[in-house]
Amino acid sequence: MTDHPAHQHPRDAAPADAPAHHSDDAESQAFRELLRGLRVWDVELPSFDPATAPAEPLPLFRQWLREAAEAGVPEPHTMTLATADAAGVPSVRTLMLHDADERGWHFASHRGSRKGRELAERPRAALGFYWPAVGRQVRVHGPVTAAGPEESAADLHRRSTGALAAALVGRQSEVLGSAQELARASEAAWERARREPEAPVPSWTLYVLHPEEVEFFQGDAQRRHVRLNYRYQNGRWAQELLWP
Repeated sequence: MTDHPAHQHPRDAAPADAPAHHSDDAESQAFRELLRGLRVWDVELPSFDPATAPAEPLPLFRQWLREAAEAGVPEPHTMTLATADAAGVPSVRTLMLHDADERGWHFASHRGSRKGRELAERPRAALGFYWPAVGRQVRVHGPVTAAGPEESAADLHRRSTGALAAALVGRQSEVLGSAQELARASEAAWERARREPEAPVPSWTLYVLHPEEVEFFQGDAQRRHVRLNYRYQNGRWAQELLWP
């Protein structure tokens, strides 16, 4: 995490027919003051000695997630997933981590969702975790594979009734006609999920990101952040420190 620069860069000239933006009005000024007044890491942060890090990233990731949960970080298993379409246009969203094991980092979605379509076109992704209470973030990237129907179904049916109901609604990323349409579909899905806890959702797909690089970032109030990067090469994990 870095500070915002204090100076302003000159803007490119706007097209003549572009709408006017009054960047210096009171609302904009108040917003800038809000941003600059927000505190970052005004609590005591844990230390991190990279010399004590394990040879592979998975044990350290599990430890950091556990410590984030113990520190009171809400939903520490939420993460940012970045994908790109066939043209390389990126998209990003927040979703839940389902597992992290020797195979990789697990998450799930419908094959027909935007993320599912993009992963079919470009089967690579990046993940980002941020736990502000401990000033830590983890970045993971690598190729992604889709699990088979049986493993995907098992993943879904291990989750809550609400997760199954949401999956049964389906049509993720499609244009929604009205809130009433969603309410009707959701009510029917909840009824079926309660009635059939093993109801199939053929489009539900478990994805596994196989890490090629995993970076651990420990924030420091003096901005002497620790960045430990793991890179998988020649069949083993190599470690390196990065400038903050």
